[in-house]
Amino acid sequence: MHDVKIKVSRRTALVGAGAAVASTITSGLVSSTFVQASEPSPAPNPSLAAEHAVGEFKVFTLLDGAVNASDPQSTFGMNQEPEVFAEVSRENFIPHETFRAFFTPTVVDTGQEIVLFDTGVGEGGRPARGNMRAALAGAGFTPEQIDVVVLTHMHPDHIGGLMEGGAPAFPNARYVTGQTEYDFWAGMDPESNGVAKLVADNVTPLADRMTFVGEGDSVVSGITAMSAFGHTPGHMLFMLESSGQSLLLAADTANHYVWSLAYPDWEVRFDMDKTAAAETRRRIFGMLAADRVPFVGYHMPFPAVGYVEARDNGFRYVPASYQLQL
Repeated sequence: MHDVKIKVSRRTALVGAGAAVASTITSGLVSSTFVQASEPSPAPNPSLAAEHAVGEFKVFTLLDGAVNASDPQSTFGMNQEPEVFAEVSRENFIPHETFRAFFTPTVVDTGQEIVLFDTGVGEGGRPARGNMRAALAGAGFTPEQIDVVVLTHMHPDHIGGLMEGGAPAFPNARYVTGQTEYDFWAGMDPESNGVAKLVADNVTPLADRMTFVGEGDSVVSGITAMSAFGHTPGHMLFMLESSGQSLLLAADTANHYVWSLAYPDWEVRFDMDKTAAAETRRRIFGMLAADRVPFVGYHMPFPAVGYVEARDNGFRYVPASYQLQL
């Protein structure tokens, strides 16, 4: 059965709990800058890592950062009337004027290799740097212990932590990413927009240590790639399977548990192909609901693990509680 433990960071305080995405694509494809409302105060007893079990795999969700932001409808539900957005928010007991965004990489210890999925906002994160090192320490790891780094896609809050001071932040790792995703960004002029520049700085220098995957390819035994295009041209998910248990690393399939997951047709500013992203949400969350498989969502409220129930014309997010501790 699953087992979940919250592990307190070995550091005594979370310095700057906020970590906003810090890049805007000037070509107009997508803007990934949150409007910060206020810098949130650290929790009284911050925890940066939550441990879960999927069969023989140990899975750790890592709180790279969180930020309070204003004007959520400039990002979510862009194709909805303000009155509808406000009413849906009220029905779900969340304000419609502000929201809190979370950034949650995941580490999987398979017993053979330690695999990190996405690297957080990194040195460029604002208002504070990303907390990857502290979160890894909270899970009991150092960057040098990471054997494989997997990139679900190449938005800044996923690749920002690849480099530190111009050198690889995970010096002993090999790297895995989607072929379609890499080809899209690597084929772009680095000076054309902020993401292409960050890819050129953080990802391209590691290309000789990369393996490129597509639908159905294996990262390591028990971890399989799944195509989920729309959020970006080559957005990838990864299914974990061990001893008859499964968990999906759903990356940015949904960027909010109400305004995106519950209403899959609501447009999200970050989705580069909004029609394809909506179709992907319906396909992926429909599968999770039918098969009752838990998932990790990169932007779900920390610790970012939950289930999906089909409801009306969309889905309901059910956060994991003690059912993963039995």
